[in-house]
Amino acid sequence: MTATTETRPIHGGAVAAVAELLGSARLMALGVNRPDGWPQVTTIGYVNDGLKLYFVIARDSQKFRNIQADPRVSVAIRPEGAEADTVGVSLAGRAVEVTDAVEVERLNKLVFERYPDARAFCPSGSSVAVMRLSPEIVAPVAVISGRSRAETYAIGPGGAPPAIPGEGQGVSRLF
Repeated sequence: MTATTETRPIHGGAVAAVAELLGSARLMALGVNRPDGWPQVTTIGYVNDGLKLYFVIARDSQKFRNIQADPRVSVAIRPEGAEADTVGVSLAGRAVEVTDAVEVERLNKLVFERYPDARAFCPSGSSVAVMRLSPEIVAPVAVISGRSRAETYAIGPGGAPPAIPGEGQGVSRLF
């Protein structure tokens, strides 16, 4: 970050706007840290629950090994066909494996509600890992009057505040 960039605590209006944006997309670019220091970026599907993102990766993948070694990840999301004020959002945080069967079942329900034709998030067996990204930094970007604007918010150890109902009316309302 530059000296002119201010990171403010996230507020309920921003939570609502970003959660709406996350709910309108299906794919994200996931960036992880490789052992040699080079970043690795992959496009994968996800489902969100508020600001938390959930995704599935193969246990035998380099991506899984990289996350196990260094759980710090970043994602970039831009809804398909986004118009007007929405450009996207970047999130940074730590990814951890979801191992609780009750939580995986809850996630399956989220997936089925959002994608009725989708298969279960976690097939039987141990070939995949369900991962959760809890963001610590949220950076929405909007286009306003033809200009790109970004805002950077921090999420503290206590988590994000509740979304303010009716405030998720587009990212441009954050600026």
